[in-house]
Amino acid sequence: MHARWVVLSDGARPTEDIYFLASAAPVLQAEGACVERSVARRRRLPLWPGSARERRRLAGARVILCRALAPDWLHWLERHRTELAGVHYLIDDDLPAAASDTTLPAAYRARMARIASLQPRLLAVADEVVTCSEALAARFAGRHPRVSVLTPPLLAPLSPLRHFSRAPGAESPWWVGFHGTRAHLADLRHIAPALVRLHRERHDVAFEVMLGAHAPAELGALRRCDSPPPLSWSRFRDYQRRRRLHIGLAPLLDTPFNRGKSFIKFLDIAAMGGVGIYSRRLPYTGIVEDGVNGLLADDSPEDWYRCLAWLLDHPRDAARMARAAADTARRVGDVRRAADFWRAR
Repeated sequence: MHARWVVLSDGARPTEDIYFLASAAPVLQAEGACVERSVARRRRLPLWPGSARERRRLAGARVILCRALAPDWLHWLERHRTELAGVHYLIDDDLPAAASDTTLPAAYRARMARIASLQPRLLAVADEVVTCSEALAARFAGRHPRVSVLTPPLLAPLSPLRHFSRAPGAESPWWVGFHGTRAHLADLRHIAPALVRLHRERHDVAFEVMLGAHAPAELGALRRCDSPPPLSWSRFRDYQRRRRLHIGLAPLLDTPFNRGKSFIKFLDIAAMGGVGIYSRRLPYTGIVEDGVNGLLADDSPEDWYRCLAWLLDHPRDAARMARAAADTARRVGDVRRAADFWRAR
């Protein structure tokens, strides 16, 4: 009999898609597995945890929980855990660290604190905790007997890199992009002086900072800096397939929250056809070979400026590194690895 998988969704759609629904699930379905996603947020929904129909549907299924679960549903799982084939808790952030990180937006911290307060119950009901990095797995090592690592797969097709055919110039500036969320606003602010200086001293570069009104003011004031508003997950996936960058930025300050991060920004930058500049620390030092498939920068704005200027001054080397980054992304991001991971559960 083929496995039956049910993602009980509390709304963490990017996490669900990246680590299961858009990566492993199509492979498993092609092999005969049944995969469903159930929105498990509010009692008002037609399928709520007290309904006989939902109970029959979940009986014997392997259930994946992502980040959080509504209290009603969590209570139901605690009562009917033995009716399920297995429960896997998928987590891609250090929630307690996020709740206590004063550099993060207050609303985000409050939301992370609410989820973190439920985490002991989620751990208790789970057979396995699935994390996105070795560093995050280490945070759970003493809190659960079975902790595994599933690094992020690559969902987007890779660019043929034709946009590197023209060297940077005033008429054809190279695009430098930052596509992180507001959770990385402090990281971006730290390197913003490098971007301002580069914009002032050169005319062969333009920036895209997808933070909308939340972009740092000093960057929003730059003439050649676009600040489009953040997109929904589905719209961003479409945008990522179309948008081409030359250089991607992934700053990551040394904070407890950042230490649990995965290398997903490496895959995002490669998918948009760019060569990345990354903070010289994990997770990036585990995947980036400096000068081969990206550049590693120290925490000073001066070093970020050095890396940016070097790539603009050496366009052939930049293109070479972008090709190497695509090769790395193709290798480490193969969705079959994700399918193998879940098939072995």
